[in-house]
Amino acid sequence: MEKWSLMTITVLLGLIVRWMVSFGSYSGAGKPPMYGDYEAQRHWQEVTYNLPIKQWYFNTSDNNLQYWGLDYPPLTAYHSLLCAYVAKLINPDWIALHTSRGYESQPHKLFMRATVLIADLLVYIPAVILYCCYLKETSTKKKIASALCILLYPGLILIDYGHFHLGFALWGVLSLSYDWDLLGSLAFCLAINYKQMELYHSLPFFCYLLGKCFQKGLTGKGLVLLIKIAFTVVASFAICWLPFCTEVEQILQVLRRLFPIDRGLFEDKVANIWCSLNVLIKIKNVMSPQTQLKLSFAFTFLTLLPACIKLTLQPSLRGFKFAMISCALSFFLFSFQVHEKSILLVSIPVCLMLNEIPLMSTWFLLVSTFSLLPLLLKDGLLLAYVVTTLAFLTVCETSFSIFEKTSEEDLQLKSFSLSIRGYIPSFKAFPKIIKSLFIVSVTLMGILTLMSATLTPPQKLPDLFPVSVSVVSCLHFLFFLMYFNAVVLWDSRNGRNQKKIH
Repeated sequence: MEKWSLMTITVLLGLIVRWMVSFGSYSGAGKPPMYGDYEAQRHWQEVTYNLPIKQWYFNTSDNNLQYWGLDYPPLTAYHSLLCAYVAKLINPDWIALHTSRGYESQPHKLFMRATVLIADLLVYIPAVILYCCYLKETSTKKKIASALCILLYPGLILIDYGHFHLGFALWGVLSLSYDWDLLGSLAFCLAINYKQMELYHSLPFFCYLLGKCFQKGLTGKGLVLLIKIAFTVVASFAICWLPFCTEVEQILQVLRRLFPIDRGLFEDKVANIWCSLNVLIKIKNVMSPQTQLKLSFAFTFLTLLPACIKLTLQPSLRGFKFAMISCALSFFLFSFQVHEKSILLVSIPVCLMLNEIPLMSTWFLLVSTFSLLPLLLKDGLLLAYVVTTLAFLTVCETSFSIFEKTSEEDLQLKSFSLSIRGYIPSFKAFPKIIKSLFIVSVTLMGILTLMSATLTPPQKLPDLFPVSVSVVSCLHFLFFLMYFNAVVLWDSRNGRNQKKIH
């Protein structure tokens, strides 16, 4: 009972912080002609309620796709429709076709926040709590600390606030940890059908389940499991997409909206390899769009391949979670049309490893939030960023003593270090190097944050600070990609000290 009482207090604390931060300004609020992300969510309710399904993803006189057209999968549209029915009961003006454009009022803002909070309470937060409650070989104190740290992670609080697709993905991880493979497959299908960016996690799910089928034998139980999983996936997608399957053109139009290849390799300044290289080489000027797409695919595929092969041949829950991190980070760094918010898809599996590798997980989560700094400054969230980041770092240090967890065992790099010493006998200072790099990194992020917030860039270099933040973050992410791959590839399949969900 004491455990659940403390966990309840933790959840309430996390909810209070998330709710307080949500009362900040909205991106683009009150600024025509687009009015920001708040208007996007409201407009989707307007469109789905007033138009027939066959028009949701098509450009018409009633649905101008240039004005926040739907560009997420059907489950997002259905969620908007459900919220629209509730909005209609409260105030029809909120979703009136055409006339509600740019609508803002305090009651409506409260309604929009409430829809997000309810969805979080139903999907995301229960998954976090259950995951932390049933961590094996972990004290009650550490379970509660893990839950609090995940709920206080600044990136998931400051950006968009609602993360239902991540909640579905967490339910998938939780289900697989209990060997509920069909339920895990269903949960992840829901995640993909809510936001297509969940494809970042698709290969680890596929490789882990395929590896389990191989282990059971593809001529016996493994074949039966494979058929059941395939049926679950096909049935889940069929149900979600059924209203759009009346015509081929309907399906193609939805896919065009979900994967806008014509936008090019990148748009805004994102902390990935292409935007960073663009500082030195104007990639769009020296390569055709087709070449950019092929190059992006090749680098993404090659960098995620080692972790996927290892997971398929040696499936384990621990390896699965590390592969989720490695693959999502490969997609973020090298794939096509990456949004800065996509770093959250890497952050959520990193959150799940806070209990196992506290220093590296905390470090990555700090960098991931820092990489969003230009977006946070644009939205007037500097104070919220500083406060939540300091609170998160304080809780992580208090709960996990991260500065003391720098040994090779704590960093999960003992096997890797032994391999390196085979070639470099003097290589013994790796833990000290990591600790020093962490201090330098935090200091550098603090300086860049201060400069971005207080200094005016030179006229000839108006994007000096956003570009600096992106490049510095990208270098960090490349380092983390090598680190997580080293952990995956040098990890023993039957390690006795693996902390899994029971």
